[in-house]
Amino acid sequence: MQHTDDVAIRIDRLTVSYADGPVLTEVSAAIPRGRITAIVGPNGSGKSTLLGVLAGTVTAQSGAVHRDTTQRPAFVVQHSAIPAALPMTVREAVAMGRWAHRGLWRRLTATDREIAHACLVRMELTDLAARRLDTLSGGQRQRTLLAQALAQQSDLMLLDEPATGLDAASRAEISRALVEISATGVTVVQATHDLAEAAQADHCLLLRDGQLLAAGPPGEVLRSVADYQSASV
Repeated sequence: MQHTDDVAIRIDRLTVSYADGPVLTEVSAAIPRGRITAIVGPNGSGKSTLLGVLAGTVTAQSGAVHRDTTQRPAFVVQHSAIPAALPMTVREAVAMGRWAHRGLWRRLTATDREIAHACLVRMELTDLAARRLDTLSGGQRQRTLLAQALAQQSDLMLLDEPATGLDAASRAEISRALVEISATGVTVVQATHDLAEAAQADHCLLLRDGQLLAAGPPGEVLRSVADYQSASV
């Protein structure tokens, strides 16, 4: 059992339903602090819904989520969710991460701009800062979204399938960036269908049909996936 000080999020008997039925049923889990947790499972298993509850954008019918974090979560969407024709530069997109602190209508301060620039540097985006988002590759857009999340300076980062649609080199870049982010003490939770990516995480949750089938070290949890697939053949 994990010590309370090592747990960033505790999920207690969480149930979420939409109009066509339950999406998550009685899910209970603990997410370790300052580590990378991968949520795996087939399409429709409830991964994105669980992330939405953790982010505060989805309301549960019952159960609870206890977050022992100090900041509002930083939520990173897939790069494909960004409109292709959005007239915004990389620098502007990253600076938007400061809106979590300043609000939409207040001008960014010199400190805000310094933080945004530091995030550009950290994600190796300074050479692309003046480029429009619609001129970037998928991997470059995803790194921009990561930099935007970093600019929020949250201690909890949530990512929904961040490597989907990216080539192998871009997937490796995103994976390396997440390791570096968690090494600073940020709790990282990502939903992924990529079992190779999940195997590199520190902790893993396996969902199927809205239920938690396994939780723990990736090696153990992913063996559960292999056993289930073998039994289904």
